Amino acid sequence: MYVILVYDVGEKRVGKMLKLCRKYLNWIQNSVFEGEISEVKLEELKSKARAFMDEECDSLIFFKSRDSKWLYKEIVGNERSNLDIII
Repeated sequence: MYVILVYDVGEKRVGKMLKLCRKYLNWIQNSVFEGEISEVKLEELKSKARAFMDEECDSLIFFKSRDSKWLYKEIVGNERSNLDIII
């Protein structure tokens, strides 16, 4: 599945969340990640995030699609992380 993840966590947990999300998805902008991920890996990511989150004030939001081709992405302004790198 294709996922866009957005997080909002307390200042003390931002570094941990950033490091965790980079293990599973591609960073595209502050607190925003995207990429292909299996259901198992997604559940693993959620579980690891819950271990240090304060669910009273922190949040993770997932936008899911079967495939990236079903998602239109338009960028206005500066694209922070270009995933279309050609080698």
